[in-house]
Amino acid sequence: MTSLTEIAKRFPTLDRSLMERRLGRPGPNPRVIIDTDTANEIDDQYALAWALLSPERLRLEGVTAVPFSFAHHRDQLIRSVEIMRSGGPKDSGEEEFMGGLGGWAQRIIDTGRKAEDVRFVSAEEGAELSYQEIQRIFDKCGVDASGKVFRGAPGYLQDYDTPISTPSTDFIIEEARKRADGPVYILAMGALTNIASALLIAPDIIDNIVVVWTASFPSYAPFNNQPSLNLVQDRLASQLLFECGVPHVYLPGYHVGAQLKISYPEMESFVKGKGAIGDYLWHLYTHNPLHEMFAITDPKTKTWVIWDIINVAWLFDDAYVSTHLTTSPILDDALYWKADPDRHFMLEAYDLDRDSIFEDLYKTLNRAPD
Repeated sequence: MTSLTEIAKRFPTLDRSLMERRLGRPGPNPRVIIDTDTANEIDDQYALAWALLSPERLRLEGVTAVPFSFAHHRDQLIRSVEIMRSGGPKDSGEEEFMGGLGGWAQRIIDTGRKAEDVRFVSAEEGAELSYQEIQRIFDKCGVDASGKVFRGAPGYLQDYDTPISTPSTDFIIEEARKRADGPVYILAMGALTNIASALLIAPDIIDNIVVVWTASFPSYAPFNNQPSLNLVQDRLASQLLFECGVPHVYLPGYHVGAQLKISYPEMESFVKGKGAIGDYLWHLYTHNPLHEMFAITDPKTKTWVIWDIINVAWLFDDAYVSTHLTTSPILDDALYWKADPDRHFMLEAYDLDRDSIFEDLYKTLNRAPD
């Protein structure tokens, strides 16, 4: 089995000037692929709709479907409920085992449910659900999806010697090799399986793509990255992104993207009734599948983070997402960051203008077709 260090040597090293150009602001009407686990919850749908309703701001080449699954939480959740029912963690070992699942476990208990009854889709099911949901968003936005939507990986990387070849990887490679058309920006809103597989199959594309990925904690944070769904589902793909030297815009979810919260009254005032897509986004907000899975009650009193619009916001306006140039960290096997000032560059977000981002999204929805 080939190690990550050995795999990284197969990629060409980009010179400093090319890396800095790739990490600079996109030019007008940039080429874009959106790589998304759209059916996972409700945020990808907002991001995709914003992009589809903004053809004057980007050239959307296509959308690739990403697998998703929360099934890796099943055993931990069941045991966490047992711990909470017995009065909470008794020692540091139990507390560490529970990780961040204590609140979820307690809500399961409070609502009279059993952890064993929580249904988790498989990664393969998630990939197909995402594929279907992408097409649904195209339809709600009044945009033809023909030749634009591609099925992705039915699971995650098991090793670096076996990339998963799919219509999505073929499409990413094909678009990346169109060098005369300029770089393609891949707005990555889920696990990185499709992108990592494309890179493993065709390392030569590294010089003509920019991966714009949202996940986890800032690279300078001391925390374990286990809570990040986008990162933890496919650990090998996540590690490859930071190791292979591909131009990469990293948009941390926690502390940065987490500011992108929207409330029930805002949804009612600015999204509901804004064409077919506005009504669908309202439906998703009021019938959020994660409310059921996470046993969340009284949703009217709670906000929801629309994480993935940060990718589109970064692309659209440099005032929306504040970034700084830094070096790519090492993501170790325990999922902690390790800084190394001698590594290749990446661009990382550290803040955003929440109100301006949502105001732009609302204005865009105002022109949505019925």
